[in-house]
Amino acid sequence: MTRHIDTATLRDWLEQNRPVTVLDVRTDEDRGQWAIPGSVHINAYDALRKGEPGLLQDAILPPDPPVVTVCNSGRMSEKAADVLTARGFDVLSLVGGMKAWSLAWNSADVPLTDAATRVSQIRRTGKGCLSYLIVSHGEAAVIDPSLGSEVYTNLAKQQGAEIRCVLDTHIHADHLSRARQLADEHDAQLVLPAQNRARFPFTAMADGDELRIGAATLTAMHTPGHTDESTAFLLNGEVVFSGDTLFVNGVGRPDLHAGVDGARARAGALFHSLNSLRALPPQVLVLPAHTGQPVAFDGRAIHGRISDIDHWLSQWLVSEDSFIEHVTGRIPATPPNFSAIVELNEAGELPEGDPTDLEAGANRCAIS
Repeated sequence: MTRHIDTATLRDWLEQNRPVTVLDVRTDEDRGQWAIPGSVHINAYDALRKGEPGLLQDAILPPDPPVVTVCNSGRMSEKAADVLTARGFDVLSLVGGMKAWSLAWNSADVPLTDAATRVSQIRRTGKGCLSYLIVSHGEAAVIDPSLGSEVYTNLAKQQGAEIRCVLDTHIHADHLSRARQLADEHDAQLVLPAQNRARFPFTAMADGDELRIGAATLTAMHTPGHTDESTAFLLNGEVVFSGDTLFVNGVGRPDLHAGVDGARARAGALFHSLNSLRALPPQVLVLPAHTGQPVAFDGRAIHGRISDIDHWLSQWLVSEDSFIEHVTGRIPATPPNFSAIVELNEAGELPEGDPTDLEAGANRCAIS
């Protein structure tokens, strides 16, 4: 009988640096979309579907650590586990596969010079979503929550803080926002950029507005382009939460719900927004809402200084016309289920059942 392991247990093993071989048996194409950090890949999917062992029959794997087999939804990984168990390996199949893994997470502290303020980056390792917990003098704020409320609640408690404010940088299109639910649970202030898309009560922040968290100050910077309402938040002049406007190695796509002409207009707005961000002091840390790579369990925050990012960004921003051509000519495939996700996020609702049914797959918000 096949033995199994769930996402929470595998997440704990990786966070504890426990010896384990994670074996991804998906196709090359699926593997290219997203993968578990540090996993080994053997393309055995088609063979397993035919009831054959394929490359697993002679695969060389470390003999001692347990092997965890992974596929898209957990069925082919069971067949892979059976093949390897018959060969004498200690094998478990990941329940729910990469679909379930999309909710796995780890965290890292962001290096700050202000000892009175702490910023934690919470990363969905199977989706690339990055959210943030800010703590100052016993008060906490959460930016772009994409995980269950218990994750942020427990992290805030560990730091001796109460969640007083929850923010989204924009209406997300590739994952379900948990902002409204988290704010309701903590009776916290729900803050969104000033706009008329959201169909639920919230506190609007416009360009230049400020919000206090303990002794820390968040200042809104309206940065339209990815969406019309996209807003970055500057913390104490030291870090900027850039949402999906600016990434460490790319910029936000301008086309979703925009059409061809709308995409070009948004790209022009994005050009000016990026110039506003690159005008920040060179030492400011950029903290984006997504990353395009699997997030390792290494405790190192994903970020880049304005000065480092400007090395490549300045080449993109030589002129508005060239930037528009560059960006609109490199738009990636549309995120899966984005229309349904946007509709739910505008309503401030979560779907019934398993949210990963909508969220499965890599994020596709960036042009890099």
